[in-house]
Amino acid sequence: MADDLSRRAATLGLAATALLPAAALAQNGDTYSEPEIVDAVNRFFGAGAEGVAAVVARVFSDLGRPNGYVQGEEGSGAIGVGLRYGEGHLHLKRLRGTTRVFWQGPSIGFDTGGNAAKVFTLVYNMRNPDQIFHRYAGVEGSAYYIGGVGVNYQRRGDITLAPMRFGVGLRLGANVGYLAYSRRRRINPF
Repeated sequence: MADDLSRRAATLGLAATALLPAAALAQNGDTYSEPEIVDAVNRFFGAGAEGVAAVVARVFSDLGRPNGYVQGEEGSGAIGVGLRYGEGHLHLKRLRGTTRVFWQGPSIGFDTGGNAAKVFTLVYNMRNPDQIFHRYAGVEGSAYYIGGVGVNYQRRGDITLAPMRFGVGLRLGANVGYLAYSRRRRINPF
């Protein structure tokens, strides 16, 4: 009887071990690896974006592997109260094609200046492109003098967005606000 139990336990153990790589591969098929993202970010930002790999490594350390990203451009400005407007394309790993996305939002804080930025946003836990069309709250700190790379996190439920901005301008401060993602360009940031 003990021999029979040992064989069953061994068989179950081998079966579980055989399933583990398949589950890991299925997850990896739905997400982007760190080298894939670093390559995509470097292609998007260009050769001038030093330190991007370190920013990507930090986000991967905090949040793991993303299942999508948004590539786009934005402009923003603030004197205590700020506004941000942008547009880009959402890519989800398991879906073909892209979804056009616009974003806009207000902020308030100890923040002054303006900047224009290319934005590469890592997307976590999004299964359907329609899930991006909501408001995502976030806190941001900026220090730009000519150029720089920064990242902040925006959350709504279990979906997290991590926009990395490579911008030019003169901007200094910290703010709290949200970005509303929409299908069409909107002037009203609220």
